[in-house]
Amino acid sequence: MADYTYIGDELNIFSAAKHWKSYLRSQIKPYMGRNVLEIGAGLGGTTKFLCQGQFQSWICLEPDPTLANQLSEQIQAGQLPSCCQVQVGTLDGREPLGKYDTLLYIDVLEHIEHDAAELVAAAGQVAPGGYLVVLSPAHQWLFSEFDRSIGHYRRYTRAGLKSISPPGLNLVRNSYLDSVGLIASLANRFFLKVGMPTSRQVAIWDGLMVPASTFLDQLLFQRVGKSVLAVWQRPVL
Repeated sequence: MADYTYIGDELNIFSAAKHWKSYLRSQIKPYMGRNVLEIGAGLGGTTKFLCQGQFQSWICLEPDPTLANQLSEQIQAGQLPSCCQVQVGTLDGREPLGKYDTLLYIDVLEHIEHDAAELVAAAGQVAPGGYLVVLSPAHQWLFSEFDRSIGHYRRYTRAGLKSISPPGLNLVRNSYLDSVGLIASLANRFFLKVGMPTSRQVAIWDGLMVPASTFLDQLLFQRVGKSVLAVWQRPVL
């Protein structure tokens, strides 16, 4: 595989979004097994929040060698749990091992051109009873300069993710998150047109909008939001 370099600059900015990551953890926790494969682990910001508890193994699969090296350094420094291991690359060409309890695509699938084929490959790694979890930005009509600047191919709807469901897995959850944050995305798309949010803007979103979303999302039955969460499960034979 040729060396891959991630073109986005948002990883550091969003690493401080603690309310959002805590909210996300609460939504994903029911689908977390002991053996996890995280696709596109980046700088490990999501790993730090999700990899809390008794995990047997947590594979951080990262195609960018520079980011992968930084992940390895964090593990060696004790900044990531010792159960974490780093592998450089993608799922392309890998044997369908079917051994992972959970596969994670947290804000990653939108960066992959052939997303349906990617999910087919991902399904081959899911153990019986295990889960494939995808979180992505929602609504193509919100596609902005920010999306373009960090290499997004698309944004998704619930119907869009359902349409690329991989064979052999059952869709067990398909919902929107961050209803209040949708307002900020609307403002950016049609008025501000900012290519990259500032640290202050992210802090306002995370400190004010995300806590409000944790309440409003439930009232709206998670039918509105700027992110979409889909979870598939492999049946136990």
